[in-house]
Amino acid sequence: MAQNKLKKKVEALTNIVKHLITEIQTNATMAQGTLTAFQLYIGEEEWKRVLEELKDKDKRQVEQKEKKLEIPKEK
Repeated sequence: MAQNKLKKKVEALTNIVKHLITEIQTNATMAQGTLTAFQLYIGEEEWKRVLEELKDKDKRQVEQKEKKLEIPKEK
């Protein structure tokens, strides 16, 4: 009897995970489509400028995190 309950719970969890995976795939597809539409809307040159700006911003954030992680040397 206990094995039957366990089997039903495992099947239920499996179905939930399958559904979640499907939703994640749907969201990824929608996000990719939205990004493509945005790229087409703003144009190639503007898109390149935005990418460079985002890369610079990310680089600055990484540098700030590295500075915060530095431990001052004791003399």
